[in-house]
Amino acid sequence: MEQAINPAKIKAIRTHSICAGHRVHGHESKCAHLHGHNYKFEFHCTAGSLDNVGRVIDFSDIKEKLCMWLEENWDHRFLLWEKDPIAADLSDADSMGVVRMPFNPTAENMAKHVLEIVGPEQFAGTGVMLEKVVLHETDKCFVEVSRSL
Repeated sequence: MEQAINPAKIKAIRTHSICAGHRVHGHESKCAHLHGHNYKFEFHCTAGSLDNVGRVIDFSDIKEKLCMWLEENWDHRFLLWEKDPIAADLSDADSMGVVRMPFNPTAENMAKHVLEIVGPEQFAGTGVMLEKVVLHETDKCFVEVSRSL
């Protein structure tokens, strides 16, 4: 007899890459300087049940909700903590593509923001939950933020 798979154990995963600059205020090394990355996000989505087609979510819906949010808000922008001392020097920051953030833009904080704020806003009313965000800052270094950790 075949055992049924719990739909909550099935994940739909989509990746998306953006280019963005940042500075990690208080960093003890070169990441305290203005620099940039080719960020790669992994979005891990779950749902309490599969839809009538048998999916957690259509991959194009992840693109529309999360990938496009990144494109519109962080891609080709400079991410800067609003409390960073250099923020005051950027009087015309908005027109230069600077995004003032309520947190120091570490990979950890960025992934946490997408998981806890962006995901719930974008998936509100859909029955889909953003379960985990993996953010690759480089080919060798990444962070993982999960609701189950």
